Amino acid sequence: MNRDAAKDLLTRMADDVLILAHRHSEWTGLGPLLEEDIAFSSVAQDKLGHAQALYAIMHEHLGAPEPDAMAFGRSEPEMRCCHFVELPNGEYDFSLIRHMLFDASEYVRWSALRESSFEPLAKLAHKIHGELKYHLYHAQTWVIQLGANGSEESKARLQSALNEAWPYALGLFEARNGDADLINEGVFPGEDFLRGQWELLVHGILTKAGLTMPDEFAAILGGRDGYHSEHLNPLLVEMTEVYRIDPSAQW
Repeated sequence: MNRDAAKDLLTRMADDVLILAHRHSEWTGLGPLLEEDIAFSSVAQDKLGHAQALYAIMHEHLGAPEPDAMAFGRSEPEMRCCHFVELPNGEYDFSLIRHMLFDASEYVRWSALRESSFEPLAKLAHKIHGELKYHLYHAQTWVIQLGANGSEESKARLQSALNEAWPYALGLFEARNGDADLINEGVFPGEDFLRGQWELLVHGILTKAGLTMPDEFAAILGGRDGYHSEHLNPLLVEMTEVYRIDPSAQW
């Protein structure tokens, strides 16, 4: 197996969920409903667990630093998250659309990874599949409710948020040079395949919600190469504050 390519794949997956978990956690105490405070907090906690598990696989099998060092000890250029997860939460409509688009991609990705030839990754995919089903169910339920069964204003706000989010969401599927080796080795099916499956899934959700899937948008790329939006560094400063006081501290 191409270890460098595998490390790159797992790093970008882990960084995505780590940063989005932080964004989701910012809704705690601020959601439009009490149950949404709890739901976003629960999803955030699950995503932190997924990030930790991915960092642990990299540490144990691919020679990466320990999980805490991977999560909190890297600088902005060393992060491999896409721009989509870095964006501020904005209004609830944008966060909800991002939640749906991201977790549709996670559901497709991890469903495929259950067949990965990299056994630790396949085992993790089987373990967290149920959590991902819940995440997607929560997101699509609210999108459909506010789109198909809400007011004209709620539907229009969702469509506007979808149009804004779409090019960033396409950045989830940015291909990398080592991906061809991983595809040939059966580690994962490749970003183009995953994007195709994701678009089918998202199209079905949007149709039920009465929303229109955007087209002719160019993907916003760069995060996989360490080129990030202006929003990531302030988030990292806040997220790593305690770790930076004493990285060697034992809790």
